[in-house]
Order: sequence, then structure tokens, then C-alpha cells
Amino acid sequence: MGETTPGVTGGDPFVSFQEVQKSYDGETLVVKNLNLDIAKGEFVTMLGPSGSGKTTCLMMLAGFETPTHGKVILDGQPLNNVPPHKRDIGMVFQNYALFPHMTVAENLAFPLKVRNMSKSEMEQRVQRALDMVQLGTFGHRRPAQLSGGQQQRVAVARALVFDPKLVLMDEPLGALDKQLREQMQYEIKHIHDNLGVTVVYVTHDQAEALTMSNRIAVFNDGVIQQLAPPNDLYERPDNAFVAQFIGENNKLGGKVEAIENGICKVRLDNGETATALSISDGGVGGETMLSVRPERVFIGDEAKDCDTSVTGKVEELIYLGDHIRTRMTVCGRDDFVVKIPNSTERAGLEPGNQVALGWRTKDCRALDRPEGL
Repeated sequence: MGETTPGVTGGDPFVSFQEVQKSYDGETLVVKNLNLDIAKGEFVTMLGPSGSGKTTCLMMLAGFETPTHGKVILDGQPLNNVPPHKRDIGMVFQNYALFPHMTVAENLAFPLKVRNMSKSEMEQRVQRALDMVQLGTFGHRRPAQLSGGQQQRVAVARALVFDPKLVLMDEPLGALDKQLREQMQYEIKHIHDNLGVTVVYVTHDQAEALTMSNRIAVFNDGVIQQLAPPNDLYERPDNAFVAQFIGENNKLGGKVEAIENGICKVRLDNGETATALSISDGGVGGETMLSVRPERVFIGDEAKDCDTSVTGKVEELIYLGDHIRTRMTVCGRDDFVVKIPNSTERAGLEPGNQVALGWRTKDCRALDRPEGL
């Protein structure tokens, strides 16, 4: 995908990055020609590996970094020369950033004090924010008397207490354990649903992004690779990077032999043939990577009725309760995975056995072939 990413349609965007570039040394661009529009009330996640440019974009929106080129606009106002404290933006960080010498209520009142709000209105807003994160009776405690999850709730409440135009969250759940992290994902999602506030969220955790977002911008090397709702990213990745970064993905190398009506015929590296949707392959004669999700692969007798059928050798079966994760060698690769529901008959599925595998053309995408595949 190119370096320009289409935004939302219908009305003026609430947040807009226009031709934004960022370099720290004057030579290397960490953000490359970014165009991104976000609608009012959206929950958009910037997702990508370390160094992909996502946090830099968030910091430019917050005002802690300045674009080398281009404009950042919030609610119709260019932000390039607006200092951070005048942007009316709430921030939530991974380390909570609570004042340890203040009570929870005093922490929440702080952004209201600097806005010269009356004492009675401050008290009302603080209590409302505490109730919103289910900490209504915790106002008198200090941060050190709270668990990590409670401290993070206070940080979320503090970001929302002054009714900001926009809330930015930078890896806010990174320090929490798995169970608490998942619980907080749902809580933040529900707060967003109830308040309708615009949220821009940064994470490298794909499950977190899929759980919480209206749309996800997948970053790599300073460029948005794809911008789409969670189900589109998972079911319809635009390129090999997105297919491999979002969810589990089986990849097979081959060469495109023919393309007709958006469907390509591919000669796999081991000589077998397959059909797939032509998405970002190299065209007829070009190298491609086939992408098919583990839960979309049929095995045994069911495979024979599929559009594509290949042979696989069973390497390993891992029992995971609701499904059996079956690792196989297919087309010379020993990392091909099939997820088999626990209720399915598993006759013949023993390590060392050869079995038929198959998939429907609509579930397989012919994408660009990464180096090393």
C-alpha cells in the first residue's frame, strides 16, 4: 500500500494528519508522508512493532513532538504552534503518572484547578469521574494504597474529568498482568461507548487493538500499511505484513501462473497448484505469498471438496481445550497450522501421517512475497 492512507468519509474529520513527516536527525524519516483522518467519537488504534512510528504520531498529536513537515489538525484548528497544555487533550500513560503525595480525589481535581474551576463543580466532576471507573469510595486514598489496575483507572478518570476534546492513550495497559489487562480493555471500551469521546490509542498488542477499536491503523517503518475495522484487517489483509502481524497466518510461497476475474492460479514452491484471491501479488509470472488463516483450513475428507487441496505431514498435535492445534509440514514449510475443533473426528491425525488439506479460494489471499519466504 502507498504512503497515503484514505481517511473517513462524510463531514470534516475531527483529527487530521496531513502530509506529516517526522525526522529526529534530519536524514531518517520515522514517519513518512502520513495522511490520516479520524472522525469525532471514533476509537482509533495505532498498532505496530517497536520503531514503526505509532508513538511518534501520538506525541505529535499531544504536542510533545513537532512535525518536520505537514500539519496536524484538531477540530478544524492547526496544532503545530499550539502548546500541549492548550490543546484540550487528556493523556493516559503506561506508568500512570499519578502524584504520589496527593489523594485520588486531589489527583483528579488537579486538571480542574489549573482551569480555575469552582470548588463545588470540581467536587461534582471528581465524584462523577470516580463513579465512572467504579472507584466512587476511593477518593481519600493515595496512589500507593491502590493496586495497579486501580491506579490505571484513576489515570483514565483524570484524563476524562475535564471533558477533553480528545483522549490519547499510550500503551496504558502494558504494566498490568494478562487477566487485569483484559478486564481493563473492556472497561475502557465501555467508557468510550458510554461517553462517545474520541480516543486515539497506541499499542503493539494486536489482541488489544482488535478488542477495543472502531478502526486500526497498522504501522510499519513509518507508513500506515492498512487502515480498517478489526474484522477487515483480520479477514482481508492488504499485504503480507498485515496478514502476519494481525492474528495467526499460514504462508506458502509460489509463482502466479494466471489471473482471471480477480482469482489467481499459483504454482506452489513444491509444484502443487492452488487458487487464491489476487490482492497484492506480483502479477502473472511474479512471486507471491499465499495467506490462509488456520481456522479456514479443512482436513481429511472435507479437504477433498475444497477449491484447493494439498498434502500435509502431521508434525505435532497440541491440546488446547476447545481446539486441537495441529502443526504440519506443507510445501516444505513445517510451520503450517490447522485449528481443529475439539468436537471434530480426528482419525488419522497422528504425527508422521500424510493427510489432505484444503481451503476455499475466498479464504486464501495472494499477497506480496516477503524476503526470506
